[in-house]
Amino acid sequence: MKLVILDRDGTINQDSDQYIKSPLEWKPVPGSLEAIARLTQGGWRCVVATNQSGIARGLFDMSMLNAIHAEMHRAVNQAGGRIEAIFFCPHAADSNCECRKPKPGLLREIATRMGAELAGVPMIGDSLRDVEAAVAAGAKPYLVLTGKGKKTRDAGGLPPGTEIAADLAAIAAKLAP
Repeated sequence: MKLVILDRDGTINQDSDQYIKSPLEWKPVPGSLEAIARLTQGGWRCVVATNQSGIARGLFDMSMLNAIHAEMHRAVNQAGGRIEAIFFCPHAADSNCECRKPKPGLLREIATRMGAELAGVPMIGDSLRDVEAAVAAGAKPYLVLTGKGKKTRDAGGLPPGTEIAADLAAIAAKLAP
């Protein structure tokens, strides 16, 4: 099985310091929907791993998160792609849970549920916590320069072996030529 794990905010859709709190605020990064379609059509199983502390902060509830994800699924499907599952951490940054990236719990849950080993599995995100979670789980870290990606790259301190690409479309072109 070819599995790819994608961060959501900043990788698939535009990020916001005020959080994405409704389907109307969910806007795809240019080329990301087509990239997921390319991966899907290339035989990759696309899964999302996302921190959603807006739930713990009371900025939105589970029904709103489900509505946001329904909009993402609709847009990806319309472009010819498929997201097989969405795994999220609803906890605040200070909760000390195991599922909040950069901890590897969310990725390990994906491996268990998908029946996959994480060795070499691409984990694509725009933040240091995304690539650190990939390394901690034994996956292959990729940093995109969309969202917070440029700031993350410029800050330095990326784990060794992190591949950097302009965006999700550039990685999709490499993984599904």
